[in-house]
Amino acid sequence: MKIYIVIPAHNEGNFIGNTLESLVNQTKKPDRLIVVDDNSSDNTSRIAQTYAERYPFIELIKSKSSKEHAPGSKVINAFYKGYYHLDEDFDVICKFDADLIFPPNYLSRISEYFEKDTSAGMVGGFCSIKKNNKWVPESLTGKDHIRGALKAYSKHCFFQIGKLKPAMGWDTADELLARFHGWKVVTDESLLVKHLRPTGMNYREHSGRKQGEAFYRLRYGTLLSIIASAKLAAMKMNPFAFLHYLSGYLKAKSEKRPFLVSEEEGRFIRKLRWANIRKKLV
Repeated sequence: MKIYIVIPAHNEGNFIGNTLESLVNQTKKPDRLIVVDDNSSDNTSRIAQTYAERYPFIELIKSKSSKEHAPGSKVINAFYKGYYHLDEDFDVICKFDADLIFPPNYLSRISEYFEKDTSAGMVGGFCSIKKNNKWVPESLTGKDHIRGALKAYSKHCFFQIGKLKPAMGWDTADELLARFHGWKVVTDESLLVKHLRPTGMNYREHSGRKQGEAFYRLRYGTLLSIIASAKLAAMKMNPFAFLHYLSGYLKAKSEKRPFLVSEEEGRFIRKLRWANIRKKLV
């Protein structure tokens, strides 16, 4: 089973060495790994290049993107810069962040899931953060969701969902579309990945409004968007975030921003979301 990995990286000099070290020490090595240095001003490129020189399956690409803070779209555009340097001779394509440390068996375990179940479209572990000198799961999402930091897709699922959407909410859209097309999203609680820079450390109001816009573009509808906004704000322990999410949703609705999914996909998404809510209330 061939595994290709693309790692978008912007000013990750403090972390990317750890990430690459954990990936070159996997019990199952990736067949290709591309680091996309997305307009970094630190030593990200230099560190990635040292690994590219030592390991033939690693390649560094430099990208000169805009310096504008564009949640979702910026990282996916960088991902595509790397993806388009790959051939299509892969079984699994991964989009990983550059601030993670993977356990040595990570790639071998996700390979096993894909090999044993041809209906597995996405497979992943969980991010963990350090608290009181212990690494514990980063509880920002449900146990049925794979974080955008460590996405792995089967080739056929990746193509069927239309690859990745260059917009905020891409890492929710991919799973919803995978389920719409009948693919399983498989998570493994035993695969704990160390997250060196916990999510939410750099929360910005702009990102919150973009998240609200994503709820609209995924066709959640107003009530579901309010519930999702409240849940996410509670998880982040930031009451102001709720207002940012909601204002982003309402602005996108008033501007009639283009949707990320079709009407049929939207109906499926709303039905799935309501079913999950009812399940948690029982």
